[in-house]
This record gives sequence, C-alpha cells and structure tokens, in this order.
Amino acid sequence: MPEVIGIDHIYITVSNLERSEAFYDVVMKVLGFHKSQFQLNGEPHIHYFNRHFSYVLRPARNADAHNPYAPGLHHFCLRVEGENEVNEAARRLTDLNISVSDPRHYPEYAPDYFAIYFSDPDGLRLEITNYRQERRQRHDDWDWIES
Repeated sequence: MPEVIGIDHIYITVSNLERSEAFYDVVMKVLGFHKSQFQLNGEPHIHYFNRHFSYVLRPARNADAHNPYAPGLHHFCLRVEGENEVNEAARRLTDLNISVSDPRHYPEYAPDYFAIYFSDPDGLRLEITNYRQERRQRHDDWDWIES
C-alpha cells in the first residue's frame, strides 16, 4: 500500500496578493522558508518553501471572506522542534508587529501541547506548535501501532 510520507504543498488563495505577500514574507522568513515567484495560467503565485514542503499564495477569484467554521480549511498548523522554538517564533513575529497569542500549554489538546496562534490578512488562522511526545512516538514506533 502506498504510504503518504508528508505534505508536498498547500495552496492558499488570498484576496490581495501584495498585502499577503508582505505578511508572509515576514512570517516565512522567521520560520526559515525560501521564496520564489511564478506564473500559472497567467496568474502570479508566491512560493515559499523549505526542505519539507511548499506554501503557495495565489490570487482569489472571488471576494468571499475566509470562514474557519464553514466547510473547508479551519486552520493550518506548523510544527517546530520544541517549546523554545515556539517561544522564539512568537518573540520574533511580535517584534515584527505581527499579533500572536501568548505562547502557552494547551493540556486540553495533549499534556505537552505548546503553541501560538495568529491570523493572516484574510483571516486564515495559523498555528505554530511543538513536536510533542505523542507525535514523536507515532513517528518512531509506527510499525507497532495497531490499526
């Protein structure tokens, strides 16, 4: 059976490409992403990428606002190594005038869940969380997990 080994890319539609590009330039630089641009079917796309996956901005074709509680994407979560990296991301984003939640534990999600939350210019909710024990164990002990 084919095994999915990661997310290759995600496309985000944005209402104002220049405004979103300015926002994501800051966020993605803090998180170590590189940037390129390309055209697809005559439309400009902004491509942020690291060794693991790509995050692409493309212009929206209608003006509907993002609603995280409508069918579709609720939020997008990025994982960093640990709590120190979550704290560092929060500090650096705040220093660059991006409003983020206070870094804190969310024991209602998992005993060691530590995260921050913020939104992009279109209201897409973003999260940065630590690589928790349960996720590490799932990765390392995959062959022992019973379906």
